[in-house]
Amino acid sequence: MTRGGYRWTLAVVAVGAFMITMDNTVVTGALPTIMRELRLSDAARDWVATGYILAFACLLVAGGRLADVLGCRATFVAGMAVFTAASAACGFATGAGPLILARVVQGAGAALALPATQVMITVGRDDRRRTVGTIVWVGAASVATAAGPGVGGLIVQHWDWGWIFLINLVPGVLVILLGLIVLTGREGKSGARVDLPGLLVSAVTLFSLTFALEHGGRHGFGDRAALGALVAAAAGTACFAWVEHRAADPMIDPRHLRDRVFAGGLASQLLYGAGFNGMIFYSAVFLQRYLGFSPPRAGLVLLPPAIAVMLLTPVAFRLADRFGPRPAIGGGLAVMACGMVWFSTIRQGDGYTDLMPGVLVVGVGAAMGMPLMVYVLKAVPEERAGVASGVVNLVREASGAFGIAILGLLVQHVPAPGASAAELERFRDGTASGLLLAAVLVLVGGLISGLTLPRRRASEF
Repeated sequence: MTRGGYRWTLAVVAVGAFMITMDNTVVTGALPTIMRELRLSDAARDWVATGYILAFACLLVAGGRLADVLGCRATFVAGMAVFTAASAACGFATGAGPLILARVVQGAGAALALPATQVMITVGRDDRRRTVGTIVWVGAASVATAAGPGVGGLIVQHWDWGWIFLINLVPGVLVILLGLIVLTGREGKSGARVDLPGLLVSAVTLFSLTFALEHGGRHGFGDRAALGALVAAAAGTACFAWVEHRAADPMIDPRHLRDRVFAGGLASQLLYGAGFNGMIFYSAVFLQRYLGFSPPRAGLVLLPPAIAVMLLTPVAFRLADRFGPRPAIGGGLAVMACGMVWFSTIRQGDGYTDLMPGVLVVGVGAAMGMPLMVYVLKAVPEERAGVASGVVNLVREASGAFGIAILGLLVQHVPAPGASAAELERFRDGTASGLLLAAVLVLVGGLISGLTLPRRRASEF
């Protein structure tokens, strides 16, 4: 798998996962400035925010399959090259069209590279290295997710907005060179073929589903575009099942979906991610519009839980190994749900210290849920690890859109700056209800984990 040592592989994984994940959220804090300077319409604004997510989600499974067939070096280096070049195009864009196109290409490159990072830390590794690699991957991704809005807000406050993308150039070039040096040339599955019909149908289906969730969450699921996308996603799912049934070497073996650990883990990840991402999305807006926080200060509120995740994830793996994943992960998600309920009690005039208990409890619970990915990937044969990684990351990505859409049913209206006190209180009530719904989703995810994950410790699994 590697020729430059495991520590160098961890460096490749950490930098790649951090860059790819942060570009999912870094636009959030900078979008108002981008809209003003490029004079974007509301539709263009939506595409700048979601173009990356749509391309990323619809190609994740394909990226995972390419990692299985062609090997990690080829897919990772190619993906990061596309991602880095597209980041430069984003940073120098002078209009809506070039920026949207560059964001889509950037998401496509990220989808190629990310599954390979998880294959690097799982395939051919003993339990200790697999655990260490997962901790590094989760820590990098978690910090990037939470830091993204704050970094974006900080950059646009002091520099040109293009720097939210241009900061990718130097680390992008370095990680590409490191990948060429550290990773072996080709370690894909011998004799395996790319299921091109399955790849194309899955990409169209996932694009339709992700677009339906994103567009429906913003404009309502009664909107014609959202309904049309849902119909296309349903038709695409049926076509994908038919194509995979006839394929000589299908992308996704249906038997994996009948595995209790794999299917249950994915369901838990979907609910856990929906609750967490929905909370992050609406909390950032809530802190600015209701409590009057600046974008960087709002981003700082979400930084301590990210640090808690990074510091406590090793502890979570030890607890899952000692007591088994069912009580450790299921209990952790219950703790996370309690933190969300606590956070929902925010009132006008609350400051940074008032917010910390709730968000820190959320961070502790989120850290306890991090070993979930390891057990899901362990349920699949190593030669399918790339596809499994793509599916896991797809569920993580879709859970964000799903959470924003579901919570958006309760947070129906975000007030404009200078809104009346009554309007702000309605916004608070809607946000509090949304956070309680997020807590329920996470709690159900914890219950599923407690029923479907292995009873045994990781060292015995």
